[in-house]
Amino acid sequence: TLKDIDLENRIIDINHQVQRFRSGKYDICPTKTSAGTRKLPMTEEVYQMFKSLVENRPTDLPEVIVKGYAGFLIRDKDGMPEVALHWEHRFQHAVKRYNDIYKIQMPSITPHVCRHTYCSNQARARMNPKTLQYLMGHSEISVTMDVYTHLGLDDAKDEIIRLKELEDARKEINNIEHDTIRSMESQFKYI
Repeated sequence: TLKDIDLENRIIDINHQVQRFRSGKYDICPTKTSAGTRKLPMTEEVYQMFKSLVENRPTDLPEVIVKGYAGFLIRDKDGMPEVALHWEHRFQHAVKRYNDIYKIQMPSITPHVCRHTYCSNQARARMNPKTLQYLMGHSEISVTMDVYTHLGLDDAKDEIIRLKELEDARKEINNIEHDTIRSMESQFKYI
């Protein structure tokens, strides 16, 4: 909702979720876990996206109130809040269109798959695991690292190479420091 987006400080306040039931009834529920309730900083791209959503929010749709919440940012043609199912259908449609055109087929992709990809990419970029756990909204680090992070042999090879390069750099720094100390000692002999 509008009140969950702080554009000035560039923060997203995640403190509830919108659900729609088969009956068509909407509900506002708490996040799945207490760890899911969190504040997320916006990257520049996310900030620009939310800024655009707020600026271009349709004014000709009815303002819907669900359990006291109003100002939904993304609404359907009837002005109702969009839910996960809307996005799943969009993903399915995009994959189907792609697969209708290209010989090499794309697997099924869902918004939830994007969470796994985000988590794996951040782990691969060496984000602090506890920071990643917070961003993902997981109450247990094992969920972040064992369920959502998908790394493999290539990642292990890259990590071994990185550690070797780090060790080589440490040795080089130690040699430079040792040479510098010897040079200084030899200069002090003549004073």
